[in-house]
Amino acid sequence: MPTVVLIGTLDTKGEEYAFVRDRLRAHGVTPLLVDTGVSEPAIDPDVDRHAVAEAGGASIAALTEAGDRGAAMTAMAEGAARTVARLHEEGRCDAVLGMGGSGGTTVATRAMRELPFGVPKMVVSTVASGDTRPYVGASDIAMMYSVVDIAGINAVSARVLTNAAAAVAAMAGATPPETREDRPLVAASMFGVTTPAVDAARARLEELGYEVLVFHATGTGGQSMESLVRDGYVDGVLDLTTTELCDELVGGVLSAGPDRLEAAGEAGLPQVVSLGALDMVNFGPRDTVPAQFEDRTLYVHNPNVTLMRTTPEETAELGRMVAEKLNAATGPTTVFVPLQGVSLIATEGQPFHDPDADAALFAALRERLDTDRVELVERDTHINDPAFAREMADALDARLRAAAT
Repeated sequence: MPTVVLIGTLDTKGEEYAFVRDRLRAHGVTPLLVDTGVSEPAIDPDVDRHAVAEAGGASIAALTEAGDRGAAMTAMAEGAARTVARLHEEGRCDAVLGMGGSGGTTVATRAMRELPFGVPKMVVSTVASGDTRPYVGASDIAMMYSVVDIAGINAVSARVLTNAAAAVAAMAGATPPETREDRPLVAASMFGVTTPAVDAARARLEELGYEVLVFHATGTGGQSMESLVRDGYVDGVLDLTTTELCDELVGGVLSAGPDRLEAAGEAGLPQVVSLGALDMVNFGPRDTVPAQFEDRTLYVHNPNVTLMRTTPEETAELGRMVAEKLNAATGPTTVFVPLQGVSLIATEGQPFHDPDADAALFAALRERLDTDRVELVERDTHINDPAFAREMADALDARLRAAAT
């Protein structure tokens, strides 16, 4: 039978975990309780709090004596992560389920992020309808909003927890679909304003025999792509949409962090890169745009997304950033430059058309790029030209074939 690891504080949530444990057994799976509480548990665990604390480099006695809740949570989260990773290595973890408020969610998801992609991970949380990025990160964690607090079994919590148990039990017993393992994997980055280009490139790559994993450049999307690259899941990268660098530079809401555009280079993978959507910084609804940007060129993409045009000063810095990151690559690298616009709304007649900003981007890239190490291809077209996209796909194919010989 599949084993579902339950991670939680059995001192304060014993009743709730007992309820879920019994629901899992009813679905024919084996529950394995890992206690991350620091006080005497209300129900018996399979891995007790002392073992978890020791795995985190602490002891329950020391944590209790210190009385520092934050330090205790940090230690127990680290211990839970190491414990769950060990259970998975031993073949005793087919899925993971946790539940709680912000604290319980922090501990459970810290452990879940330690597991490989594809291992079912679910958390029932009071914070699941808010900003979940600190908890999910670049992992494939499923979050279910608890509606009510995880505090006793009542008419609402019983239904929510029953659904969660059924869901994770089904995931634990699911058979992964068969895939064509003979097809090399290519990671590609996409945004709404570069979708035509990625669709055309993807079609060409599939025609050439590749399987393409497309990542939405929303910050976590870029992080997920880079994480899979670092974990060795892909053979090459078509990083057509590097827009997350804008948010990192200017302070938008979709940054993928300072190391975006570095994983493929560090791994020595063949990569073809372009400048997709470097014309925009992302914010939420119009009234959330910071006051210091009120005089900038803004475009309401939809009620929840407001875009801000990057300035010549910003695009020049972005050009330098791209060049420096690609110069450091240890694998074969090509950068494609579309001289007539880097997004759907940056071409002539569109709201973000700004020849000065584009010129600054291209000039800075040319000046800083080491063309002895990185191939530079410039085309007098826009990024969503199907011919431009297919040429990028063919270039990556050539790089991959050369690397394989």
